[in-house]
Amino acid sequence: MSTQGSVLALGKCLACLEFMLFPVWRGIGASSAVGWSQGWGRCLRWEPDSRDRGTRIPVFDYPVWLVFCRRGRARLREACQRGRGAIRLPTDLLNLKLPQLFDIHQVPKVFREDSIVSGYRHPRSSAMDCILSSFQMNNETINIWTHFLPTWYFVWRFLALCSTMNFLSDSYTWPLLVYMLLICIYPFTSSCAHTFSSMSAESRHICYFFDYGALSLYSLGCAISYGYYVMPDCWVNSWIHQHFVLIAIGNSLFCTSISCYSRFVELQFPKRSKALRTGAFVVPFIFDTAPLFYRVLTCFWDGSSPSDALSSHCYHLLFAFLTCFLFTAHLPERLAPGRFDYIGHSHQLFHISAVVGSHFQMEGVIADMTSRRAWFQLHGAMPSFLGTIGALAVSLTLNLAVIGIFSAPLLWRTRNGSTQQQACKEQ
Repeated sequence: MSTQGSVLALGKCLACLEFMLFPVWRGIGASSAVGWSQGWGRCLRWEPDSRDRGTRIPVFDYPVWLVFCRRGRARLREACQRGRGAIRLPTDLLNLKLPQLFDIHQVPKVFREDSIVSGYRHPRSSAMDCILSSFQMNNETINIWTHFLPTWYFVWRFLALCSTMNFLSDSYTWPLLVYMLLICIYPFTSSCAHTFSSMSAESRHICYFFDYGALSLYSLGCAISYGYYVMPDCWVNSWIHQHFVLIAIGNSLFCTSISCYSRFVELQFPKRSKALRTGAFVVPFIFDTAPLFYRVLTCFWDGSSPSDALSSHCYHLLFAFLTCFLFTAHLPERLAPGRFDYIGHSHQLFHISAVVGSHFQMEGVIADMTSRRAWFQLHGAMPSFLGTIGALAVSLTLNLAVIGIFSAPLLWRTRNGSTQQQACKEQ
């Protein structure tokens, strides 16, 4: 092999070493004048061959022995050790200790669930413990994931609609825009509430306050979409149609207020608390679906075949009744306490049923929106900004105010408790 070929081969070898090792040992300080930490590139540059202008050969700015002899072996060993340390990082992360679980008699009463015996998280968990617990099998794990994963399904459907509809300038799509925003928000809020509800008794209440608020806003989104897309023909432009959204705003405030209040009487009067919370969500549901019930009954009385939209709405109603039954009955865990602590208890089934029902409701709303557009335009029943996005903004502000009112005494109690503990430590 010629001398030029050997030099070229050596240059390629050094370039490979620079590519493989330089990112690892960048930052390993070198006190020598050579400046090892500045990289292999300082030791090697390329100049054109004087005999062949098209060929470039490596030229060493520093002697090769500075690279290979001045602690070269030690630095290479140090770089390899650092590389192995970087490779071990995922293993170290997997060695994180998962939070300890407790039985029902080991946690305060406020954290206990009916007929759930084991799998409780620490009642004073940190935020990181709560996040880690979502990857650990406990009695909240499936509750978290059965609403977290559907969130991204609804987001995907929303993005698909954004690519086919003009939500900015087409006012007819605004009710659907409000509905899709809220159908993405309510399962995500519920998932967060179940994730962080074990940080303290006060944080548990506040987490579920936001969960109830998201559900009440979702009921408003249903009312807005039903009022502009699902309303029976004979109800259009009637008094109930003109005031449908306004009444729905009041129902959302009623739902949030009563459901939040029910948590304050839960320990002393558990049955009353359950009745109040159930009624808080049933009342808006009955009002929102009254137009749909009328259309379904009319279809059965006339003996006509239901449309695709009405079929989806019927499936939604079926799962809505199943959701309400699971929420109130606490089956199957009530029949065998302790058997369904981790998988199969009613709240998990409640989440699944609610999400499936929301899917069919979404399909029915989209089908009605598409098929009835010309009829609504002909009869002058087009959505307005105030009746859609404006109504959402007003209701969101009022519901956050209600949540703030109910959260204030809990935050005050937490602040006073921490102040007293600090005073005791100082004494």
